[in-house]
Amino acid sequence: MPSSVIQPDSAITLNSGEKIPQLGFGVYQSPPEVTSKTVQSALDAGYRHIDSAQWYFNEEQVGSAIESSQYPRDQVFITTKLGHADRITELLEGSVSKIDPRDGGYVDLFLIHSPSAGPEKRKEQWKALEDLVNRGKAKNIGVSNYGVKHLEQMEKYAKIPPAVNQIELHPWCQQPSIVSYCQAHNIALEAYSPLVQGTKASDPTLLKIAEETGKSWAQILIRWSLQRGFIPLPKSDTKERIIANRDVFDFELTDAQMQSLNSLDKDEHVCLNHTELP
Repeated sequence: MPSSVIQPDSAITLNSGEKIPQLGFGVYQSPPEVTSKTVQSALDAGYRHIDSAQWYFNEEQVGSAIESSQYPRDQVFITTKLGHADRITELLEGSVSKIDPRDGGYVDLFLIHSPSAGPEKRKEQWKALEDLVNRGKAKNIGVSNYGVKHLEQMEKYAKIPPAVNQIELHPWCQQPSIVSYCQAHNIALEAYSPLVQGTKASDPTLLKIAEETGKSWAQILIRWSLQRGFIPLPKSDTKERIIANRDVFDFELTDAQMQSLNSLDKDEHVCLNHTELP
């Protein structure tokens, strides 16, 4: 997506034909007792894309926050992730009922959280997700932490291609081979840990660009992700930071600034790297 057209309501069209808001909001490590308030703050700040997971143990709180909000369900894009390879159908149904307990409830995007289950179980997980789509309980399905070999294996059995691959993406971890594969196969890229968990807040290159633009280091990283065409998922439980992380649409990084950030790649992960698993 050309950076010049990135607006607060910008969306990316998935290979399913559905649209996903380009700036998302993650609730990883958001304690269940504060998740509902956090999601409400995110909705009030203008986010319309919430990213949860079974392993976060806060799906129900995400669902209740949206249900009790002033925002219609069909105006909020909700993602969750399948965490295990046993009792798959039961787990999928449980997530849908927690997030959207209405009759006809659904999730907008259901991902396999990791390729860690191995080749045969991954196939079983995907078939169950395809069935969820066919039953109207998921509008889109995809994967997370998948490397190129995992995606290539899917070509042999996936009747519905993955709409998304959610991986760690930031200037120090750009994963070019996975990005190239996904772009060539029309698989949207979601960026988790786009703020590098705060570990690069004092990086000289980042601070120089922040000074040049009058923006924070966090806003620079989110804007970089947007201009790369990724779907960043910043997270915070602090209302002020939730608002600030969305204040990224009134400036644009120059080609030189983008190149400076692109040159920082060191394949440096802040999360466990599952993309090389068997």
